[in-house]
Amino acid sequence: MGTINETHVAEPGLAVVEVIAADDDTAPAVQQLLATRWATATADRTTREPGEPGVRLHCYLDVRRELAP
Repeated sequence: MGTINETHVAEPGLAVVEVIAADDDTAPAVQQLLATRWATATADRTTREPGEPGVRLHCYLDVRRELAP
């Protein structure tokens, strides 16, 4: 997983979320739930860290921009 750039959290309301899940289906499902509520830059794929359990992905949220239900 790439490093988090200062730009990703440069202002209040911007956040980086790291999702750690058991499998390649769960992590994107969690990301999609976040994307239904806030403006989200989503990850294309999950990664595995050697020696760590599960899969990971980062997504970038702008919680200032809540999406309409």
